[in-house]
Amino acid sequence: MTLLLGDFHVHSTFSDDAVSTVDENIAAAHTRGLTQLRLIDHVRADTAWVPEFVRTVASASRPDGLAILTGVETKIMDASGRLDLPANLNGVDAVVIADHQFPGTTGPWTPTETRALLDGGLGVDDALDLLIGGYIAAMTSRPGSQLAHAFSILPKVGLSEADLGDDHLRAWVGAASATQTLVEVNEKWGCPSPRVLRALADGGVTIVASTDSHDASDVGVYDAVVTLLGQAGIS
Repeated sequence: MTLLLGDFHVHSTFSDDAVSTVDENIAAAHTRGLTQLRLIDHVRADTAWVPEFVRTVASASRPDGLAILTGVETKIMDASGRLDLPANLNGVDAVVIADHQFPGTTGPWTPTETRALLDGGLGVDDALDLLIGGYIAAMTSRPGSQLAHAFSILPKVGLSEADLGDDHLRAWVGAASATQTLVEVNEKWGCPSPRVLRALADGGVTIVASTDSHDASDVGVYDAVVTLLGQAGIS
């Protein structure tokens, strides 16, 4: 499966929760026969190391047959699609948009805050309107981005992808297609679901495989991804 010859979400020691260097990740990708690698690290608005990250990747040895891309992973801040990004993204190939927290009306809601609001009367459809609206606004503001572990926030707030209505899904897929957004099928988080992957494929959205690796030993190693793609009928 050619889709599995890429890993579009690999963290290095520029992220404070990863253990492998840029060079170690590249070497692992080459050893496993990958043809595409996106090196990604976590940023916030006050992150200052992006130029160093870009220089480090640019100066790394590049094995023949391996295309290397860069990205910065940032969270959706609110339902307006605001992103937690530093000003200087020169040399970064793509913004990688993640639902690390729930995009609320006043800012990012933690899972605990979101569950409390749902328990206090916030309707499930209303909450999903905020999430989908935040996703669509973020994609629209940054065409050509990539979505990381889409909908991984839902189980954390007591919901699931099955709660997404067909209208939500159509709007989200349509926005991804219109903005040429790549969407990951993510090994670490086991998402999105086969239903969502099938909708993405039917909507002409490019799906990319990712491990969300924080250790080079995991680069390009897929299990959940293979299962999800198979259940979605995607080869």
